[in-house]
Amino acid sequence: MIRITRNIALQESEIEETFVRASGPGGQNVNKVSTAVQLRFDAANSSSLPDDVRTRLLALAGSRATANGVITITAQRFRLQSRNRADALERLVSLIREASHRPKPRKATRPPRASRQRRLDTKKQRGEVKRSRSGRMDF
Repeated sequence: MIRITRNIALQESEIEETFVRASGPGGQNVNKVSTAVQLRFDAANSSSLPDDVRTRLLALAGSRATANGVITITAQRFRLQSRNRADALERLVSLIREASHRPKPRKATRPPRASRQRRLDTKKQRGEVKRSRSGRMDF
């Protein structure tokens, strides 16, 4: 059981890990050992996620989510497989935590009359300055 928040916890069986060869520097090690981790989480069919968190998670995942709702995270920052596994899992957990926060609804507001008047006065003043530079005086 992987605890995300107080109300959300994932089963280990919902996460699938595959190990692939990492790109980049590493000498002979990079050609012989599969240290990069590809973590897959089926968010669309997960019973652990509430519906609102699921929709926010898939929106946050962006290109990491497939059309079927499977989130894929690839971790190859480290040379050790265990550290890459922990890194991929931590990135998934932080993504789900971010999706679990409900965004505060925006309240529509209007600027006060005094600020609108100040804006118009400033515009008028700038126009007069520019008009005086051109040498034209048509008031």
